[in-house]
Amino acid sequence: MVEEINPPQRLLMGPGPINAHPRVLRVMSAPLLGQFDPQFREYMRQASELYRGVFQTANRWTLLVDGTARAAIEAALVSLIEPGDRVLVPVFGRFGHLIVEIAKRCGAAVQAIEVEWGTVFPDEALSAAIRKHRPKIVAISHGDTSTTMAQPLADLGRVCREEDILLYVDATATLGGMDLPVDAWHLDVVSAGLQKCLGGPPGSAPLTLNARAERRIVRRRHIEGGLQDKNYRAGDGPAIQSNYFDLAMIMDYWSDKALNHHTEATSMLYAARECARVLLQEGLPAAFERHARASRALTEGLQAMGLKLFGDQAHKMANVTGVHIPAGVDGERVRHALLNEHNIEIGTSFGPLHGKIWRIGTMGYNAREEAVTTTLRALETVLAAQKFRRP
Repeated sequence: MVEEINPPQRLLMGPGPINAHPRVLRVMSAPLLGQFDPQFREYMRQASELYRGVFQTANRWTLLVDGTARAAIEAALVSLIEPGDRVLVPVFGRFGHLIVEIAKRCGAAVQAIEVEWGTVFPDEALSAAIRKHRPKIVAISHGDTSTTMAQPLADLGRVCREEDILLYVDATATLGGMDLPVDAWHLDVVSAGLQKCLGGPPGSAPLTLNARAERRIVRRRHIEGGLQDKNYRAGDGPAIQSNYFDLAMIMDYWSDKALNHHTEATSMLYAARECARVLLQEGLPAAFERHARASRALTEGLQAMGLKLFGDQAHKMANVTGVHIPAGVDGERVRHALLNEHNIEIGTSFGPLHGKIWRIGTMGYNAREEAVTTTLRALETVLAAQKFRRP
């Protein structure tokens, strides 16, 4: 027999996952309920209402997709995209490439546009691309942790609404840590995950969609044979190409019809509900300022140590910071020393940035002074051991 799980106490200061809020961990030990128990259905209803506050929306369809943040990305795209649809994907980091990958698997005619990693798209460049490619859907990340950049969205939402284009936003990296007023910015579908600014574990993915997106998804409703009643009529659109990620059926499951689809992940729903409670009790403006304050403390500390920040600082996310690995310093050796000697985890990056920058997260429960100062002290100690000297 293997031993009982007893993980070390790490300070997770990478780009996610992060240390979950203690309140969230506590509710995950609450007793399980059946998925159709009236009390559990009430918890589902409460979760929807709470996440309307988190997303700053009045959308009826605000719910949870069981799975990590990628589950909601895939649910959104496979439910919106019909084979042959033109989809525009602005790529400014690794997760733009992920959207391209999923959209292609959905049968979309994908047009990707790219900027250099560490920068974002000017509003006028996105408007020009929309006019040129005339997509049915624009799919973009709000923040990309691979580059630590956040893309402005307010003007993009306005343009998409004027052109009658659906706009999907992956807000995994930013929801709860940066302002994201879904209704005010005209965002049609937005999804996220718990494991970053929301201060929870990976495994549940909040998602919201408006009436424009609902109309497109509902016309593709095809209920499983074992659940159809005598009045069932299928939608007139092509069936959504995934069963598990079929938002039409997931919406029916979350509605008052409670039409069976999957079995809701009970403990993860408890966690997601508590993540939203913690955030809304703090207040969105206070949470955004706390993330910004932690980011300022981290960046000022890194610069005081003689380290150079990565990317366009005017568009850096408030919750993840990229820092160049200094010449002559073994970046992986530093990460291993932080983990093994100080129990602190930071990240490297992907693709063209792999081995060139570290990524340090200040998000969710870890967007606080103690976590930042502990990380800075440990990093300074480890760099000194490598004979790093401030330039």
